[in-house]
Amino acid sequence: MFPYAHIGRFVRKKQMNLSNKKILVTGGASGIGLELTKSLVAQNCKVLICGRTKDRLDEVKAQFPSLVETFQCDLAEENQCQSLVQWICKEHSDLSVLFNNAAIVHNEAFLDGDKGIEKARKEMAVNFFAPMYLIKELHPILSKNESPAIVNITTGLVYTPRASYSFYNSTKAALHSFTQVLRMQTASSNLKVIEVMMPVVNTAWHKGEIPKIAISAKEAAALLFSALAKNKSEIRLGKVKLLYWLSRIAPAFALRKINSLQTN
Repeated sequence: MFPYAHIGRFVRKKQMNLSNKKILVTGGASGIGLELTKSLVAQNCKVLICGRTKDRLDEVKAQFPSLVETFQCDLAEENQCQSLVQWICKEHSDLSVLFNNAAIVHNEAFLDGDKGIEKARKEMAVNFFAPMYLIKELHPILSKNESPAIVNITTGLVYTPRASYSFYNSTKAALHSFTQVLRMQTASSNLKVIEVMMPVVNTAWHKGEIPKIAISAKEAAALLFSALAKNKSEIRLGKVKLLYWLSRIAPAFALRKINSLQTN
């Protein structure tokens, strides 16, 4: 028998309501993650955030002392992912929602330098394997709480890659595919599996070379929560909607356009 024969028996998921829930945001102390944290705090959520930089975590904790808890870790290291999971299982077993937001990028040509494979492995560890690991290990506690959800943050580049990102496109494309599979495999449960594809966002990633079409991290977060309220499971924010259709109707044109974005 086909192992996922139950897939056709979809359960109608409840409309997402994040208010007053306990939520984990990876990379929640900077960039888009910080804006997600702020928005969730405004909804009276208890927000757990993790990141590599203690000073940034401490700043967010100081700003929201009663609603934010922090955990310092590097998601590229499996033992530190394990420590994060152990902390959550011990101290925060009422966790309901996981935002897999943390990601890293190397903006360079693959054949330049001598550490391309090492950098590729690190990006894959943070951008793909860490979300998979957290989903697998936290699913038991997520599933026993009310209205559990997993929100994976990807990018419009899953449709059309940007050549300056040798590995990032591939890591997010992998997460995109995995998210679709996971959604199908959990269709008969009460777990919501959501993917949010971000447009170009003005963050420190761009190192001053910010594409003119970039939106602010605050605007990106606002668009995300507006879309979540509509109970969608695959969310294309901003210009990603256009890129999606272009990549199907005129893929060569889409590839040229995404690789010729003008910067400020």
